[in-house]
Amino acid sequence: MHSKRTSIPAHVFILIYLLLCIAVLLLLPWIGAEKLSWEQVLLHLQGDSTADGLILLRQRLPRILLAIITGGALAMTGAALQVLFRNPLAEPWTLGISGGAAIGAFAGQLFPAININLGPFNSVQGFALLGAAGAMLLVWSFAQRPGTITTHTLLLAGVTISIVSGGIMMLMAYFVSPFQLVSFHRWMMGGFDVIGYREVVSLLVLGLPGLLLLGSMAREYNHLAFSEEMALGHGVDVARVQKLTFIGAGLATAACVSVAGPIGFIGMVVPHIVRNISGYDYRVVLPGAFLLGGTLLAVCDGIARTVIAPTEIPAGIITAIIGGPVFLYLLARKD
Repeated sequence: MHSKRTSIPAHVFILIYLLLCIAVLLLLPWIGAEKLSWEQVLLHLQGDSTADGLILLRQRLPRILLAIITGGALAMTGAALQVLFRNPLAEPWTLGISGGAAIGAFAGQLFPAININLGPFNSVQGFALLGAAGAMLLVWSFAQRPGTITTHTLLLAGVTISIVSGGIMMLMAYFVSPFQLVSFHRWMMGGFDVIGYREVVSLLVLGLPGLLLLGSMAREYNHLAFSEEMALGHGVDVARVQKLTFIGAGLATAACVSVAGPIGFIGMVVPHIVRNISGYDYRVVLPGAFLLGGTLLAVCDGIARTVIAPTEIPAGIITAIIGGPVFLYLLARKD
């Protein structure tokens, strides 16, 4: 990571990202296999139940909100992890967090007998959080060194746990019924096929504390972007920042995986785009990554549900097809 200055004020970049996000939120609900009528939607808002109003308010709008929040959370988490480890490959998957959360979420789906509903939450979210916490603790235990934590060891342990997590999920899938297997494969591809706002609420309640925790350390990340030694010289408690970043990343990732499945590349690619556009001030990068990540994932989901309508493609496939080449391009530029 290195410094990059820009003459454009920080608030201008954030405003641009915010306007893009608002534009997507306003436009995408009207795009889909079924064309909607303004008049029918207005009648619904006035109290007369209409099919167009139900489609807009109960299907498309919560789906787009879920995609925006999920994409934003993954991108913001990726930005924090990349500066923490000063490694462009760092994101929830490469640190094993997504893998652990996915194991927990799938386990929660496999055992409906222990499914517990508490307001907007259910056992899937709880198991996902436990899985993410378990993966983080495992990475942490492998990476412990006297006095500090080796970032390269953390990455190596995280990638190993991600690979093992994939194997465990394939083993679990081997013992489930064909119906559960189809549902599992669909979930593994990532998507936002929801009705109503329950998933949106659960994502916000579980993931927002993690995002606020990451956002509160923007100044510390600015020092860490140069080196741990410089950060220590400026009074940054590096060990504390590492621990809090893992906690925040774990909460946000578990929340996303539990409602949308494991979605790749957003957390890896978007922070690079934001840094290339806006510079390396993490007071801009973190909110910018959230807004742009949410915008891009919502657009990917819009493509997924319209390109071969009425059939839908899981959004995770679109992010992989688009994100892979973009990331290779960014690597070629040696960001």
